[in-house]
Amino acid sequence: MNRVIIDTDIGSDIDDAMAISLALRAPEIRLEGITTVYGDADLRARIVRKVLQLGRREDVKVYAGIDQPLLHNREVWMAGHEGQDLLVEGEKLEYESKHAVDFIIETVMNHPGEITLIPIGPLTNIAASIIREPAVAKNVKEIVMMGGVTRLGGNGIDMRTVEHNIVCDPEAASLVFRSGAPIVMAGLDVTLQVEITDEERRRLVESGDPLNAALAAMMQRWFDFVNEKKTFMHDPLTVSILIDRSLVQTRKMKIQVEYDHRPKTGQTIATLAEDANVEVCLEVDRKRMIDLLMSRLLGGGKA
Repeated sequence: MNRVIIDTDIGSDIDDAMAISLALRAPEIRLEGITTVYGDADLRARIVRKVLQLGRREDVKVYAGIDQPLLHNREVWMAGHEGQDLLVEGEKLEYESKHAVDFIIETVMNHPGEITLIPIGPLTNIAASIIREPAVAKNVKEIVMMGGVTRLGGNGIDMRTVEHNIVCDPEAASLVFRSGAPIVMAGLDVTLQVEITDEERRRLVESGDPLNAALAAMMQRWFDFVNEKKTFMHDPLTVSILIDRSLVQTRKMKIQVEYDHRPKTGQTIATLAEDANVEVCLEVDRKRMIDLLMSRLLGGGKA
């Protein structure tokens, strides 16, 4: 059983909500709590609470975290449709009063070697936790994160040079990679290989499940936003790795974040090293991963 905290910037792209939904329906995972980060952590916490409500998992606690990048030196990007098709005006969606960073520190430190952190947004909450309590890096079981890109996989020539979660707060990302914590990095090298289409959206609608219907509505809004009938399951891959680690092939690497004062900087430079603290995912079994995701969502969590 994997004891997990998911740290998310849920709201626009459907992949955060899909990752949380997969975790809810994975008997291999025990969700200790969900924390929110970046832009409007309060709004994101209410979105998470709604997803939990639809998934009949209101036992899972939610904690809002940090809105701004670590140094308050980066412009925050939000799509503008966060929570639409999901939140109802006037609906009360309450979450815990404790700050996300306090929750992360307390949970990891009270259960050394047992808690896996899954950051699927900018790494601000994780970095702040390590700043306040450096021993978090030694006591966390591992950090399985969505972020970065190395361009070292088989599809590297087609990859962009930077990735959203890193460029939103490169200072925080640099701190986390340099902390010595054991990290599994699922970056664009693999996440851009796991694609879902309008066919999967229709299957979610046809399932008749309230959570799946909400996911389908969010997916349609994202399709309209990006003017595509497909999208990538960046964030669900992190959860999938905890269910079945054989989905990915990894190499040990040291990761250095190259950035400066300009917007959109934060390149993850990877160097092979057997003593490195980062396992970088370079290849993924795309079909098995999508089959796993859809079978759990459509099967209500049955393995």
